[in-house]
Parts: sequence; structure tokens; C-alpha cells
Amino acid sequence: MSKEPSITTWPDLAIGLYDKLTGRHAEITYEFENLEINVPSHVGADATHTPWKLNGTLRIRTRDQA
Repeated sequence: MSKEPSITTWPDLAIGLYDKLTGRHAEITYEFENLEINVPSHVGADATHTPWKLNGTLRIRTRDQA
């Protein structure tokens, strides 16, 4: 049986991936072209949404500390 924690949310997945890549000279690149996300003000059926528009590249790099 695996002793690794269960991944249940997108943030948990991102954190787990970043943790595994830290110190391995890894780079994660996300490229967006006219991506629109409606971000909720809070959790619940009555939440309002604000559109975020992303167009470009986000790079996350890791490296060992000298």
C-alpha cells in the first residue's frame, strides 16, 4: 500500500508536482492563448464571478541552492 498522500484538489496536484521537481533542474511551462477563467468570489451557489484573461507564458523553474 502506498504511503503517499491522496490528491483531491488541483492545488494539491500542483504542490505535489512542484515538490517532486524541486532540486531536479526542472522547468514547468504553461502557455495560454486567450484563456478566460471565471473566478468565484467564494464557495457557494450565490457566488459572483470575475473573469480573468490569460494570454502569454508562465514559467516555473527549480534549481539546487549552491
